[in-house]
Amino acid sequence: MTEFEQIDAQRAKALIDQGAALADIRDPESFSRAHIPGAVHLGNSNLQQFVEESDLDLPLVVYCYHGLSSQSAAQFLISRGFEEVYSLAGGFEGWQQQFPQHCQPASDPS
Repeated sequence: MTEFEQIDAQRAKALIDQGAALADIRDPESFSRAHIPGAVHLGNSNLQQFVEESDLDLPLVVYCYHGLSSQSAAQFLISRGFEEVYSLAGGFEGWQQQFPQHCQPASDPS
């Protein structure tokens, strides 16, 4: 894959259920409020470590707020060696509308 593919929430969920990695590029506060279970918050401070520690052959789904910023992030991650990268169309907002039961806060208050 030399370019990312934009996918809908249904396809993203299927990939995640099959073991795809998940990167949330929203701001830390938004990630703390809610994110897709299993997502890693990805920002400038941990980007290099994420690339170095990831399985570059594993499918990777990247998402942002509405599905725009994740497109450039997905293309960047392909340039860093990831083989199969997807951008979630509609971003977290679209995911939350489709799968409200599959959203969680960063830390469990219990």
